[in-house]
Amino acid sequence: MAMRITKSIQFDAAHFIDAPEAAAAGRPYARMHGHSFTLEASVAGEPGETTGWVADFADLEAALGALRDTLDHTLLNEIDGLERPTLENLCRWAAGRLRTQFPGLVQVRVARPSIGEACVFDID
Repeated sequence: MAMRITKSIQFDAAHFIDAPEAAAAGRPYARMHGHSFTLEASVAGEPGETTGWVADFADLEAALGALRDTLDHTLLNEIDGLERPTLENLCRWAAGRLRTQFPGLVQVRVARPSIGEACVFDID
């Protein structure tokens, strides 16, 4: 029976969406602004016979902590790979960093809870 575990982190960061159509339309997200974000990662698989777990939560916590250290209190646009830091690109960026350590990674979710927005990246 496959199971799924999920761990989340929170971070605060600034960004702007440097899209010509956003600026032309006078969208507020074309200006620099900040959000509180939540990032969740889910790993699925069969619990190990000896451990009884899908993955060690301590390992997942450490990996997510490294992401938080990179993202928290930054201008996301200045991070390699996040020059256009949409929720979609944040999901892909985080998944790319977690996949090597967690081959059972099945989902990454990034949300801005205060404004009710989220993106879910289901990994094949």
